[in-house]
Amino acid sequence: MAGLVLALATTPWLLVVGAACFASGWFYSAGPRPYGHAGFGEIFVFVFFGLVAVIGTAYLSLGRITVLAVTAAIPVGLLATALLVVNNLRDIETDRRAGKNTLAVRTGAPATRWFYATCVIGAFALVVVVAFRRPVALIALLAVVPALPPLRRVLGGAVGRDLVTALAGTGMLQLAFGVLLAVGIAL
Repeated sequence: MAGLVLALATTPWLLVVGAACFASGWFYSAGPRPYGHAGFGEIFVFVFFGLVAVIGTAYLSLGRITVLAVTAAIPVGLLATALLVVNNLRDIETDRRAGKNTLAVRTGAPATRWFYATCVIGAFALVVVVAFRRPVALIALLAVVPALPPLRRVLGGAVGRDLVTALAGTGMLQLAFGVLLAVGIAL
């Protein structure tokens, strides 16, 4: 309801964006051909939990799309994607047996582990790009501390239930990074 009110208060085309968000969530695991079961979940998570979420929020606040919003949306999207990647890494065997062909099932555990690391490390690398516009955004680099344990676990070969800790750690990383990045941009 809040989104509906905000969309109507700013511009009606945000209703289309909201509908696309709902549809994306629904078709991830429902409908005749769920895209999450076909290896496309990471793309949609990056787009909707990174680009749309950050750029949309900035648009609601500023009334325009800025380079800073787009630049900040990319690392946020990468960490949201990393969360899905570690979840799918954990579930490779059960997903394979269930016929759920996630990207992790399609590419295998070694490639999935490196994809996870690339998402996490890429988010930190992009903080430097954000800092060209907002130098205090470099404070987000402090989130490297909560990034190390899940990175070590994933790259160290953890499997199954042992990845639950990495999943929780990635969630905490995403929260810490997001708060620090927001504070750095605001200052």
